[in-house]
Amino acid sequence: MGLPPKPVRRAELPVFLAAPRGGKVDVLLIAGEHSGDEHGARLLQDLRSRAPGLSVSALGGPEMAQAGADLLFDLTASSVVGLVEVLKNYSFFRSLFDATRAWIATYQPKAVVFIDYPGFNLRLARALRESGVSVKGGGRVKTLFYISPQIWAWKASRRFSMAEDLDALATLFPFEVACYRDTTLPVEFVGHPFLAEDHVSPVRFDPDAPILLLPGSRKQAVGRIFPVLLAGYQASGESREARVLFPSPVIESVLLAARPPPSVHLLPTGSEVTASAVLTSSGTMSLVCALAGVPGAIAYRANPLTYVMGKWLLKVPYLGIANLLLQAPMYPEYIQGAATAEALASELRSCLHDPARLARTQAQATELKACLRQPFGQGPAAWLLRQLAAAPAAS
Repeated sequence: MGLPPKPVRRAELPVFLAAPRGGKVDVLLIAGEHSGDEHGARLLQDLRSRAPGLSVSALGGPEMAQAGADLLFDLTASSVVGLVEVLKNYSFFRSLFDATRAWIATYQPKAVVFIDYPGFNLRLARALRESGVSVKGGGRVKTLFYISPQIWAWKASRRFSMAEDLDALATLFPFEVACYRDTTLPVEFVGHPFLAEDHVSPVRFDPDAPILLLPGSRKQAVGRIFPVLLAGYQASGESREARVLFPSPVIESVLLAARPPPSVHLLPTGSEVTASAVLTSSGTMSLVCALAGVPGAIAYRANPLTYVMGKWLLKVPYLGIANLLLQAPMYPEYIQGAATAEALASELRSCLHDPARLARTQAQATELKACLRQPFGQGPAAWLLRQLAAAPAAS
């Protein structure tokens, strides 16, 4: 019998994480962005149907909490993007990092599942190995990664340190498995959850529906992207209404600060909407719309310093994942200064009034679905349960 875990006291850490429910935990999920929170919630729902007795805690957001996780900290409320924003918030993230590492060392979950968010998560995996907490460091906590970092776009060399620090990786896209073939890391394509049998898309195509504007889920990015999406919609001259999905009250306040006209309606994420066309950032929702066959275009604006560094480092021809998978601009991309009201207005008019473009979009959506469908009998929850079955026994 080992000694009972020493509790993590509030006075010891600037960020405090409470003890898990019942004092023990089987799985800790960590997702730092709203899209990761949604992926974690779907994973947890399937996991609970297969293994209802598992104790699951999370650093994530409201979606995982609603799915039944013991939410230790709403990490999605603190999501930032870009080098400049990260540096501005460094002391907070350092405190959170130390608190999370101490919590894992104290409560010893069978597995930590890192969901995307590589800047924070990969550093934590390395710290757990170096401190002897994880299996790779001689401990008994398995470190698992769900949703591969975009090593095919930049920082490809990370795959070797990932193999040192992680026990296994599950990917959403089939081409990602080959990216790790020259490492010792076990990698498995588990299918994209948007193609799971029980998944209901929040977006459906309807040629008579309103226009959809999707500026993203991170505060700083939304503040830069939404005004240009709004300007493109207004410059298009289209009379139909527009809808905007927002994931949190914080993002809603950013949207309202742009003073959208009465024809633009704000709806909370999770609302099912129909759309005739979309202007979107390059995030997860762009793939949702692409799979639904909604014609559209991508606009993205970053902090100028982040953009300059990203342009130098990025090694891919597209930002949108649908474009990358198809190796074709299903959604034309307007980045930084190219994202103008006039350019986006022209795209909207084409989406709404060009039958050839609509037919092409529908055909590309069918191709995307075939590419991302989950392998038979597999999926992220089944992958995780296999990893837990092979986890070291408690001492």
